[in-house]
Amino acid sequence: MCREEASELSSLKPQLEALGVPLVAVVKENIGTEIQDFRPHFAGDIFLDEKKQFYGPLQRKMGGLAFIRLGVWQNFIRAWRTGYQGNMNGEGFVLGGVFVIGAGEQGILLEHKEREFGNKVELSDVMEAAEKIVPVKQ
Repeated sequence: MCREEASELSSLKPQLEALGVPLVAVVKENIGTEIQDFRPHFAGDIFLDEKKQFYGPLQRKMGGLAFIRLGVWQNFIRAWRTGYQGNMNGEGFVLGGVFVIGAGEQGILLEHKEREFGNKVELSDVMEAAEKIVPVKQ
């Protein structure tokens, strides 16, 4: 389901570039061809965080009980119907998120943490936050 969201976020790349805001993904692992398989769905730079420092000391996870949640199944079916397939290798229970981080002291302008698998950020919220970024003057 992350590939679906990556593709949707990539649709914002021209607007983000016009604002001078880069589109970046931070992934937690690269098992087999995982990043290579992710690349067609994401138009920005991809960074591998093998130590999972970006994910923080308390990684948010959703255990096996996630599969009894209706929302997870609805999200999975939505992604599958639109042609997105998941990756069943590696650590699949870590929840993702989307952040818009401002330059300098601005810090985090948008923090969307998945509540369950496939809980996507609103693209309009991403753009609204990106428009608030004040470029650093050099």
